[in-house]
Amino acid sequence: MAEARSETTCEWTVSGMDCGSCATKIKDAVARLPGITDVEVGIMSERLRLKLDETQIGRDRIEATVRALGYGIAPRGPEVKKALGPSGEEAECCDGIDHDHSDSGQDHVAPSKGDTGRDSPGHVHDDPADQGRSWHQTAKGRLVIFTALLLGAAWFIKHLAPENGGWAFIAACLIGVAPLAKRAFASLRMGQPFTIESLMTVAAIGALFIDAAEEAALVVFLFAVGEVLEGVAAGKARDGIRALANLVPKTALLETSGTTHEIPATSLVIGHTVLVRPGDRIPADGEIVEGISGVDESPVTGESVPKTRGPGDAVFAGAINTEAALRVRVTKRPEDNTIARIIRLVEEAEEARAPTERFIDRFSRWYMPVIVTVAALVVVVPTLAFGQPWETWIYRGLALLLIGCPCALVISVPASIASAMSAGARRGLLMKGGAVIEAMAKVNWVTFDKTGTLTYGRPQVTDLVPFDATAKTELLSVAAGVETGSSHPLAIAILNKAKEAGVTAPPSRDAKALLGQGVVATVDDAPAWVASPSYAMKHGGLDGSGLRQAMIFEREGKTAVAVFRENTPLGLIAMRDEPRAEAKDAVRQLSALGVTSVILTGDNARTTAAIARNLGLEFEADMLPEDKLAYIRENSTKNGVMMIGDGINDAPALKQASVGVAMGSGTDVALETADAAILRDRVTDIPATIRLSRAAMANIRQNVTIALGLKAVFLVTSVFGVTGLWIAILADTGATVLVTLNALRLLRFNPEREA
Repeated sequence: MAEARSETTCEWTVSGMDCGSCATKIKDAVARLPGITDVEVGIMSERLRLKLDETQIGRDRIEATVRALGYGIAPRGPEVKKALGPSGEEAECCDGIDHDHSDSGQDHVAPSKGDTGRDSPGHVHDDPADQGRSWHQTAKGRLVIFTALLLGAAWFIKHLAPENGGWAFIAACLIGVAPLAKRAFASLRMGQPFTIESLMTVAAIGALFIDAAEEAALVVFLFAVGEVLEGVAAGKARDGIRALANLVPKTALLETSGTTHEIPATSLVIGHTVLVRPGDRIPADGEIVEGISGVDESPVTGESVPKTRGPGDAVFAGAINTEAALRVRVTKRPEDNTIARIIRLVEEAEEARAPTERFIDRFSRWYMPVIVTVAALVVVVPTLAFGQPWETWIYRGLALLLIGCPCALVISVPASIASAMSAGARRGLLMKGGAVIEAMAKVNWVTFDKTGTLTYGRPQVTDLVPFDATAKTELLSVAAGVETGSSHPLAIAILNKAKEAGVTAPPSRDAKALLGQGVVATVDDAPAWVASPSYAMKHGGLDGSGLRQAMIFEREGKTAVAVFRENTPLGLIAMRDEPRAEAKDAVRQLSALGVTSVILTGDNARTTAAIARNLGLEFEADMLPEDKLAYIRENSTKNGVMMIGDGINDAPALKQASVGVAMGSGTDVALETADAAILRDRVTDIPATIRLSRAAMANIRQNVTIALGLKAVFLVTSVFGVTGLWIAILADTGATVLVTLNALRLLRFNPEREA
């Protein structure tokens, strides 16, 4: 019987990837190795992730393969590699346990000196130590300077001794192309004959054979310049992710037994108490236990005005304490804090690739071989069929070869997606990948949950109506007992009212949510319910007069719940939740974008109607989770449907919608289920997210047009001899730089500004 396959998930940081063909080259080479599955390469996140059967292959062979292609590689650093196994203990990557490293959100540790790839400078990729340096201090910059000196020396020799000028250019070309040839040979051995290095090598050597040594040397130099420009552009595109990682402070002031001492922020655990001084960044997601201060959350949510926070309030890692000292109890592990989750979303965006990107990836795989075939035909057909001179048509064929690299086309989509993700993250708009952005750009129907989404989600108790001999304090006490521990907005309203009235909640246990209907729990050793009036009527918790009173509350725009024991009505509690101040403007903006909006809620029709009339929305009320699911499933067949919610009840609908969006104050279940999240809890961020997605897709279309347009123009001009080798190489690297710079424009895009 075959032995069970044991796989381990491993991650590396790969430096020097500047374009889509870099990622494709690495992915194809690594995927050919035995025992390797599920290879994922992220250009912008510089991440190589795969599953490895260590009985067939070791990590050192994977690293050697990547280095042979000319890239720097190192395992993810200790802060990033931490993963939690089933036991909850930290474990290192590739230790024989299949870990999920998707939560790696800390700074990358630079590869060791032996991992930099410095000894193989073909398509020279950045040494990780080059980050933050000027272009001329990088490995690529040094190659440009070196090839420029070679070219300058050749021109100088040609000027002094014209008869030796040709040899000088041949020498400059061969010296400059040698590392490219080395890289091309390494790729060829790995089954990749069609790479930019191989095309450059063939073009340069071919040019020497047709006595175009000067132009061949110039092409090698221009290629090196193009590589520097690609590296600079790609570095700028990654700056957003690096900036996010730097928002969380590296150290924290831990309080133990009345004393404080400084520790690494990554070593904090849930339950620790940290001191945050005025001007300091908060080192972890947590809850304030002592102190009142203004907290600037703009690094996390983009909200520019500091908010006053006090005991019991939640705060984000990376936010800035502006006024007074705070003591904060840690509520999230470092790898689960808000910043880490944002970084995780940005890094994993490349895995959730847009349909457009997948199509371009398939297209690029046959594009280069087709161009090579066309180049061969351009050389052979005119010469053999029509007796044209070999030198002329070889030259034109070589020019075509340089147009064959699909770098610009392949990078056109991920560069735009990464820029859009970074622009959104800075404003608290999180989207989980290119597929989400593309789907969101097509949205023309938005469905809102009501409580906590269109309203503040902070209803207040307005009326207490006890039945028969029940006292108001008993009614409130039983209701508080049932709702103890719940985070639902209606539960919090009841608990706050009980606290206000000085009513202590009795002991309770076995609380269970009645999806869309209420809650049941054992209070004082007997079951008790807090439920909707309709549910209470069916289960002996409300009589006719009580139902009439509940209907009166609902006509007033209030939400009524019935509190009852088994067959014993105790009373009604009425609450009201006001619409968010910006909700009406958000609906107007959505309408201006051509998007239809509707409310889907489990609340009653009368209460919902009061909110809907004010906002100018259609609505569907008294909906159970399965009703929302059916509504969205039906409408998704003819519309791009977005669902916005914040509760556990909304999770199925969020998953079913074309795009599910969770409000940032919502439950973790909603946030994890949704395709996107709005951290600032502002409804106007919904149309802003749609605008950003549409701008990203427009940018992608521009990039594809630039990439294919330039290739098409220079393909024709090269065939007819209008342009030569050096223009062809500019068409390749120039197009890559242009699409990257165009994608970077999205970093400055303000989705909150209406067109």
